[in-house]
Amino acid sequence: MSTPHHDIIKHLLEQAEQLKLESRHEEALVLLEGILAKDPNNITALEEIADNELSLERYDRAEVAAKHAVVLDANRFDSHYVLGFIASVREEWERSISSLKIANRLEPNNPEILRCLGWSLFSAGHTVEGVVTLERALNLESHNPLILCDLGVVYLKMKEFPKARALLERALEIDPENLRVQECLEMAGRISERTDTGMENIA
Repeated sequence: MSTPHHDIIKHLLEQAEQLKLESRHEEALVLLEGILAKDPNNITALEEIADNELSLERYDRAEVAAKHAVVLDANRFDSHYVLGFIASVREEWERSISSLKIANRLEPNNPEILRCLGWSLFSAGHTVEGVVTLERALNLESHNPLILCDLGVVYLKMKEFPKARALLERALEIDPENLRVQECLEMAGRISERTDTGMENIA
């Protein structure tokens, strides 16, 4: 049986979720921090704080909230995903892989978790496993421009230029305003030209 306190918290969480969906992250954080003031161990509020801070690229603050949530309940995939994503941004690849593998075990077949895991695996030198994981993510969500872009960049680094360009062109069709996709596609074009003229030079 719910209590008035429980109902208020639930309503505030719903409001915060709506604000997050509208990209009103600072307003969402005000509500969520108010919940924590009343209920310091509210895991949902902590995970939502981590998610909003992640969107604002305030990684230290997101990490603190996610770590607190993991201490309270180690079986919540969201917190492990946030920690894995942050480690990836910092290029701490093995730490990223460790957290994302836990997230993937707790929430199998989640395209976003697999995307981040695949990128970290590839970046850590686990080439085959990274590519396979990104391909799995794409099979689950074939019109996701982020997955298409990451896989395109991976094939670009592997010097498989036709595959890379095809994936990046698909990503651009879906999201024409995506600057990262535009830059990667331009890079693919330049590298292809150098390769055709015998002047290939890619790290």
